Amino acid sequence: MSEIKNLLFDLGGVIMNIRRENCVAALEAIGIADADEMLGLYAQKGPFAQLEDGAITADQFRNAMRSRASRPITDSEIDNALNCFLIGIPRERLRALERLHGKYNIYMLSNTNPIMFNSKIDAEFRQDGHDVNYYFDGLCLSYVEGCSKPEAKIFESVLERFDIRADETLFFDDSQTNIDAARAIGFNVHLVEPGTEFYNIVE
Repeated sequence: MSEIKNLLFDLGGVIMNIRRENCVAALEAIGIADADEMLGLYAQKGPFAQLEDGAITADQFRNAMRSRASRPITDSEIDNALNCFLIGIPRERLRALERLHGKYNIYMLSNTNPIMFNSKIDAEFRQDGHDVNYYFDGLCLSYVEGCSKPEAKIFESVLERFDIRADETLFFDDSQTNIDAARAIGFNVHLVEPGTEFYNIVE
């Protein structure tokens, strides 16, 4: 760790606890029968992928969901179902980020979407009285960048946007595919496996 200056974190499965099955069930409950096909743990399809890549707006996504639903559904029903993907952020992880921020530059690289990020994700980061920008020196979000992990472009965007070097950066992710993509570009990497905590590696 002596050569590491920067820590780069995935969000879901590393900082935020997630459960795909909850979201699929919630979407099916409001009449979207093909939710299981479109919604993946690490990568999405159809309107979900377009939303994460910034190819469509939140309103366009909601309209796409309405066109697939078996009954009329509201924006709130769609948003609430989507947020069922997110379980929450344990406070010990927030406090670990806070401690690590005193030693390293801290960044986030996440495949996410504006509906989740501006609602439940925002609220979870605020539970200790701070917002997301308190914990991170910069955010690289798929829907802003117009591409998603494991595309090389988004990792290269991190280096350019934050003016950091891959060989001085340790990347944490729960997807082996994303880990392999980051390693190919020169990042130091750590796969966060179920039941493990990122802060046990760097504290």
